Parts: sequence; C-alpha cells; structure tokens
Amino acid sequence: MEQEKKNSIAENLIARAVVLAGLADYQEGSVVSRTVIDKKSGTVTFFAFDKGQKLSEHTAPFDAMVCMLEGNADITISGKPIPAKAGDMVIMPANQPHALNATERFKMLLIMIRS
Repeated sequence: MEQEKKNSIAENLIARAVVLAGLADYQEGSVVSRTVIDKKSGTVTFFAFDKGQKLSEHTAPFDAMVCMLEGNADITISGKPIPAKAGDMVIMPANQPHALNATERFKMLLIMIRS
C-alpha cells in the first residue's frame, strides 16, 4: 500500500513542468519530505525544513547531492561546515559523516545515486 502511494505521487509529476519549490509547503517545527523518484539505482527526494530543524550527523553508503532551492542551511561534512544558499549545490561523499541545520527555512532536492 505504501509503495502504491509513492508510485501515484511520482506519477503525478511525470511528463509535466513542475515548480520544484512548490512540491510541498513548510510546516512549523517540522521537516517535510516528498519522494519524487525511488528506484534501485537511486532516489530523488524533496525536503522543506522549518527554521531550527536539523538532520543529525549520519553516514550513507552512497554519494548524494543537495540542490538548494530556497533559504539557507549549514551543511557539515566530516566536521567541515559548508554554508549553502538557494542556487547552491553540495555533494556529500559516500561514507563520510554529514549533517544539516536550517539556519532559516529552506527547501532542497536530495539526489542519491546507488552504485
């Protein structure tokens, strides 16, 4: 059932122009996510972070790319802080600890390649 729901959401985005930042609204005190593509080869996920929200430090076995759509965030990779703003791209290498902190509300697209 959950996979069917994900498939129907993604299908609504196929073969049409979509404003990326409009995929979801901010929710006070929350992180909102929306799966855009979920395949064996990788995922594309949209996120909207309210100010002050965080993803704690973690690692992933695959490279990932963050595309900032709105706002500002601090991204830390292996202890190195990287301020990121709308229009910026940050590549997070596989197996390196990383974290995100919303210094203000921000929206991003996370692209993870599994290979």
